Amino acid sequence: MGWLLFRSILAGIGGAILVPILTFVGVLVLAHTFDPRCGTPGDSGGCEMGAASIAIASVLPGAAIAFAVVLVLGLRKRSRAVEPPEQP
Repeated sequence: MGWLLFRSILAGIGGAILVPILTFVGVLVLAHTFDPRCGTPGDSGGCEMGAASIAIASVLPGAAIAFAVVLVLGLRKRSRAVEPPEQP
């Protein structure tokens, strides 16, 4: 059980790092694709600050989701491995 918790914590740390990076890049790509004002001198970095705000806000959800997914999958795998024997 300790190993599963350790793996879940590591996954949570990975999710806290990976999810904000992906959301930052995704928001920038979508903003620059669909908003012609992004990247122009009159924008003053508004699109980039929106992407940064969303990336910062996605740190905790990314960690929680990754932690929960690894924990649930590990518990399911563990419960399948320890099935009681069938009785006649």
